[in-house]
Amino acid sequence: AKVCNLWMRYSILFCFFIFGIYVLLCLPFHLLYSLDPDILNNISTNVALNLIFFIIFIAFAFSFFGYYEITLPQSWSNKMDDKANSIGGIIGIFFMALTLAIVSFSCTGPILGSLLGGSLSSDGGAMQLSMGMGGFGLALALPFALFALFPNWLDTLPKSGGWLNTVKVVLGFVELALAFKFLSNADLVEHWGLLKREVFIAIWVLCSLGLALYLFGFISFPHDGPKKKKLPLGNVIVGVASICFFLYLLPGLSNTKYSNLKLLSGFPPPMFYSLYDKEDLGITGFKDFYEGLAEAKKTNKPIMIDFTGWACVNCRKMEEQVWTRDDIYSVITQDYILVSLYVDDRKKLDDNATFNFQKPTGGTKAINTVGDKWATFQTVNFKNNSQPYYILIDTDFTLLNKPLGYTPDPDAYLEWLREGLDNFSNITLN
Repeated sequence: AKVCNLWMRYSILFCFFIFGIYVLLCLPFHLLYSLDPDILNNISTNVALNLIFFIIFIAFAFSFFGYYEITLPQSWSNKMDDKANSIGGIIGIFFMALTLAIVSFSCTGPILGSLLGGSLSSDGGAMQLSMGMGGFGLALALPFALFALFPNWLDTLPKSGGWLNTVKVVLGFVELALAFKFLSNADLVEHWGLLKREVFIAIWVLCSLGLALYLFGFISFPHDGPKKKKLPLGNVIVGVASICFFLYLLPGLSNTKYSNLKLLSGFPPPMFYSLYDKEDLGITGFKDFYEGLAEAKKTNKPIMIDFTGWACVNCRKMEEQVWTRDDIYSVITQDYILVSLYVDDRKKLDDNATFNFQKPTGGTKAINTVGDKWATFQTVNFKNNSQPYYILIDTDFTLLNKPLGYTPDPDAYLEWLREGLDNFSNITLN
């Protein structure tokens, strides 16, 4: 009984250490965020880092395709294994968990890379990364705990083989498609014009078609075994889903009303970043606050400030899923002066650039780019640094209602817009 209890305790401890290792990997990002709340936004829109992520994801994709294998140095796992054997006890169990994390990197690395890149590119930031890494660590650790408690379950596991290689290739196509999201981020921020919306969608069309062709047996990769006479059910299901996704993407290549792929809003470049030279969803707006302010004074209209970003996924979702609804579109275009301020615009400011707001002093970073200017403008005046962030004001800088963040509910967003108009009318009458 004592041996059994000790085995169960060590098994649970082993799983806890696996979970803890993945959570600990997130701590540096929380530290960076506490030092500078803008740091994660800067990381997610940094051109060099996005290009590095693009290259890494391409490397991971071809690794999953079976052309080579990415592993951490074998000496690392050997050292950890030696420590686990020599130390023993609780510390030895920790090194066993660390050895597992290192050895499994060739399979887990691409998934963790996707999680890291996706978290730092979204508003969730360090907290979302911690939750994702914790969930991944728990999912990896849980089978060890269950199989230690119920060893007979091991006999029911499917044997590794062709199905596992198929899963890896499917993940390879996913990694390949996601890689171009990072290249797109860099392209948008720097305005290179390399990955216009239709080019990006065309790449995803090819990825979804390639995946379908693979699953139906028309193409193969190095580690694939001999073709089977009958396709596995999983291949058929995922292959049909890939064809459906392929068909869904096709209208995105056109210059029609069907090109707005609302289910994917935020992943492809924005609608106006197009080969067809579209305007910003047909909405005439300003990219400079003071130009918009002058127009608002001229037309006696309230101002809608849209703090946004070129690489902001939720910003694109709002623009393409909420703003495009007819009644909301009408209010924004006819009743407000829209001012969209891009906090990740890397265009350099002129040396003689002026600021109509007090720049913070102390350890705050220098304001060198257009994005720095509007990010600081948002932080100083509205005590907020998240995007999207919407503010309704009059020309005297009076808030018309409470600022609003990401709000995917169109009815709630329309009510907020109309509330601002009602308050503006009351202020004007008084």
